[in-house]
Amino acid sequence: MKAIGYQHSLPISDENALQDIELEEPQAHGHDVLVEVQAVSVNPVDTKIRQHVSPENGQWKVLGWDAVGIVKSVGDNVTRCKAGDRVYYAGDLTRSGSNAQLQLVDERIIGHAPKSLSNAQAAALPLTSLTAWEMLFDRLQVETSQGGSEKGGKGKTLLIIGAAGGVGSIMVQLAKSLTNLTVIGTASRSETKTWLQQLGTHQVINHRNPLSQELASAGIDEVDYVVSLTNTEDHWPEIVKVIKPQGKFGLIDDPSSLDVVALKSKSVSLHWEFMYTRSMYQTDDMVSQSMILNEVASMVEAGQLQTTMGENFGTINAENLRNAHALLESQKAKGKIVLEGF
Repeated sequence: MKAIGYQHSLPISDENALQDIELEEPQAHGHDVLVEVQAVSVNPVDTKIRQHVSPENGQWKVLGWDAVGIVKSVGDNVTRCKAGDRVYYAGDLTRSGSNAQLQLVDERIIGHAPKSLSNAQAAALPLTSLTAWEMLFDRLQVETSQGGSEKGGKGKTLLIIGAAGGVGSIMVQLAKSLTNLTVIGTASRSETKTWLQQLGTHQVINHRNPLSQELASAGIDEVDYVVSLTNTEDHWPEIVKVIKPQGKFGLIDDPSSLDVVALKSKSVSLHWEFMYTRSMYQTDDMVSQSMILNEVASMVEAGQLQTTMGENFGTINAENLRNAHALLESQKAKGKIVLEGF
């Protein structure tokens, strides 16, 4: 089968950073599903692993943790899907990725893809939807307004730093659809500001300026929840300043250091979100990711969520993936980068 992989961590400008290769076709056993990949999207985790993780000598590492595809075969313990089903998923960081024609995925972390979206549109959703959902509702334990609840965070504020990226674009929509929070997103360019306004963000501020000053200009002194999706270290003093006493702070990036003692006087709780925790540690609630993806698909069909696909880079091959990695590394991507077909 066709795949794209690498054997050494190299700058993306090097043509060997990602190469077109041929690998043996895998076989499904147990809880595994063999998926014929139709479309993928590219995430910052792809670039981080390529830059820092080299496979064993002579082995190929295949990246990619967002895909849409058709189930080709299933293991003997699979009950949640069958051959022919169209599925989408974010995969497992410890296993071979989706930049291949065929991929093995545990049934407990896949969902049925939204019928109203194309393969490329649907491929933009899994990883970011899971990350945003888990951050809001599992880590920060934001109340939802589902089931007729009028509360759902009413009167409270959510600040999303780096809101125009993949995770932020979904988090804005989830918060708008499922809670009564006032959603504030940060963006520094006119096109990303417009993007957030189109998604329904209540307020957009510029993260190139001190957050406290930007919020004050919008008539906001402090916020209940802060989620930092990028450059947390750069914003840390301002985050500490603007978060309310007894507020909640969440992050997904990897700051080299963080003075969490600064949160003590306000009794602020800190929450990490790592979407791969459940699959990596085979947690008892691993199947919740399948349930989340199915709920996201239902929300798409109901018109509550839209795809965050930004650009389609064409066929899934090494050259196009190198271009996608380069754009992600520039931190100028808007929405998600997708590729489709082999």
